[in-house]
Amino acid sequence: MSQTDLTWNTALLYPAPDSPELESDLASFDALAAAFRERYFEKIADQDSAAILAAVQEYEALQVRMAKPFCYAHLLFAADSADETNRALAQRCSELGSSLSQQLLFFDLELMHLDDRGFESLCNLPESVPYVHFLTGIRKFRPYSLKENEERLLTRKDLTGVNAFTKLFDELSASFSYRMELDGEERDFTGEELLSLLHHPSADVRFRAQTTFLERHAEHGIVFNAVFNNMALDHGQEMELRGYATPIQPTNIGNEIPDEAVEHLMSVTEANYGLAQDYFRLKAKMLGMDKIRNCDMYAPVAEAEKQYSFDEARDMVVSSYAQYDPDFGRIVGAFFDERRVDVLPRTGKSGGAFAMGISPQSPPYLLLNYTGTLRDLATIAHEAGHGLHFVLSQKQNMLNYHAPLPLAETASVFGEMLLTRMLLEKETDPAVRKSLLCAKIEDIIATTFRQTVLTRFELRLHNERQAGLLSNDRIAEIWLEENNRLFGDSVEAIPAYRWGWSYISHFIHSRFYCYSYTFAELLVLALFQKYREDGDGFKPGYRRLLESGGALPPADTARLAGIDITAGDFWQKGYDVLKDLIEELREIV
Repeated sequence: MSQTDLTWNTALLYPAPDSPELESDLASFDALAAAFRERYFEKIADQDSAAILAAVQEYEALQVRMAKPFCYAHLLFAADSADETNRALAQRCSELGSSLSQQLLFFDLELMHLDDRGFESLCNLPESVPYVHFLTGIRKFRPYSLKENEERLLTRKDLTGVNAFTKLFDELSASFSYRMELDGEERDFTGEELLSLLHHPSADVRFRAQTTFLERHAEHGIVFNAVFNNMALDHGQEMELRGYATPIQPTNIGNEIPDEAVEHLMSVTEANYGLAQDYFRLKAKMLGMDKIRNCDMYAPVAEAEKQYSFDEARDMVVSSYAQYDPDFGRIVGAFFDERRVDVLPRTGKSGGAFAMGISPQSPPYLLLNYTGTLRDLATIAHEAGHGLHFVLSQKQNMLNYHAPLPLAETASVFGEMLLTRMLLEKETDPAVRKSLLCAKIEDIIATTFRQTVLTRFELRLHNERQAGLLSNDRIAEIWLEENNRLFGDSVEAIPAYRWGWSYISHFIHSRFYCYSYTFAELLVLALFQKYREDGDGFKPGYRRLLESGGALPPADTARLAGIDITAGDFWQKGYDVLKDLIEELREIV
């Protein structure tokens, strides 16, 4: 494939950032929002149910129209945040989005505060069925809402508050290049290229790569300290204004999971930290080390870690989905055929990987930073799963399009399992099977145990910030304490790891998102076990789960595939699967 084929084709959305089509859309929004406000502001309570439903549908149509240009701007900025045109468009959309939110937020508030009789009448309309989950979701925030003018002020100050700090974090992180010697040559690396060296066979290279990456962040410690402190302070003050009891409570309400259930999920995970420590000791044995360091956690266990060309990786991922369901393979293949994937790392491009679902009417996109490792191969399967989920949920309306956070990782993690099992079934070489098992076990550890570590750290950061400014030394102490609970005496943290918190974008972009990975991983382990037991009989229910998007609460969505997440031992079942994988590996070792 050419280099051009490895970048995404955003012309499927708009011809160019200076196109008349984009300008026409962006220029229309103020008038559309103003007209909507004129029709409905302080009038919803006086409308009959049919008129309110018509307003909801009009609001939905507005959301669809706005999603396309705003997501387009985000895609351009993610691909190259150093480009002035992209930066200007992203800033314009940020400011316009804030203005539109201020004009339209009254609608949620008025729906939220409908009297019980009016709300029940609205939900009982047959035509309201596709909107009931959206409406009841809004209703749950009624005890924590403020007056319309106060809500507008909060939205307005976000533009120069949390949104500005988020933009600063993104631009600073994307601007970094890293200089390090490799194979006798000193050269520049992107962050993704450097982190891929954590899979290098040399322990010295792994140590220097992680140290170089983290020390680059340490050079800007003043900025990262300001970003994290101010984000936590802003959130804490807003929680106080709204009357929430804990920093995580609004996330849990939005996820439709009680605080107690989230705490139970994390407690069960922490009770199984010993499994991770058993694996880390086994990994040390495989590497011929007394104890691994955290920079060795993803070290290859084969003499030569296999590298995959992107063409090979793409074909394997598409094949793994097609073996499960030919239609799934067609949907995943279309991302590559239609150039809706940006593949290679480069300076100015966002790190990590993501899938962007825009609306039921627009095609989703994937961002990768592919460097050829087995982990990168799994990442393609992961993001392709997100993309598949976005395509299948296009059966829903815009207000139900996005799956709730606890289920947002379901298709992605399931896709990784499909790929792993396909590779294991084809592979007869014990050394390669060992590498595949290690990769899967490490992935489960990363998406369950590590995500609980991140959530505990984030909670402590927010709680302690309420008492005053946190120094980088104190943030590092919290970070290392939570990580060491997972590591125990099985892993030694390298000195630079005290800065390991500074680059994790979920803390900035999606507050308390991380436990959703734990939820999804354990759910998928249960789903995949059911698939292996039920075979083709499992597939219709799983497809319905993905097609449901955000139309149902998480527990009801899981039931579509025959899974009861409320069962007392549900979370432990996932860790029993992990234990079996570790034992399978131990037998090979």
